[in-house]
Amino acid sequence: MKLPLSVLLAALCFGCATGVALAEKADRNKPMNVEADALRYDDLNQTSVFTGKVVVSKGSILIRGAKVEVRQDPEGYQFGTVTAEPGKLAYFKQKREGLDEFIEGEADVIEYDGKADRVKFIRRAELRRLRGAIVADEMTGSLITYDNSNDVFTVDGGAGGASPAPGVPAGRIRAVLSPRVAASATAVPAAATAPAQLRQSRIIGGDRK
Repeated sequence: MKLPLSVLLAALCFGCATGVALAEKADRNKPMNVEADALRYDDLNQTSVFTGKVVVSKGSILIRGAKVEVRQDPEGYQFGTVTAEPGKLAYFKQKREGLDEFIEGEADVIEYDGKADRVKFIRRAELRRLRGAIVADEMTGSLITYDNSNDVFTVDGGAGGASPAPGVPAGRIRAVLSPRVAASATAVPAAATAPAQLRQSRIIGGDRK
């Protein structure tokens, strides 16, 4: 079962979940820049394999891992597979469209599909939504799919036997979601900030007789 994000915001949900995640649309057309210890490039098949502390940037996208395989199809779309170092997790981060918010995630393997505008976090998957530098929402499961083209993400508990996230029972997901604070809720009522009105006392040195 898949639930809309509006339902998830009302409660902590376990199982399989879906939510809104509007990402930076222009990233798909930006060049991909890569830093690594080594590169193997195959011009015939249009594939590149980067190894050793790989760092990839593409517009607002940032990717880190031990190995990144990049393929480009005849239409110019790029596809990448990021593998983590042993004992660590591969990393992905992308800005949301028109907001001071970011989506970031980690997993054993991350797959980036430039044509479908989709990212998959595979095994020990974690996904977070940041407002500025503050974590607002956090998801963990065995498989997380972040679909920018449809503005949704899905979290799968891996009932089929995939590796769950740390601390999460097999076949389950875990979600922590923070509600947005309305502007009216943060406004202080005028009456509460008005200075107290003082009246002159006619009593001097004791009680009124």
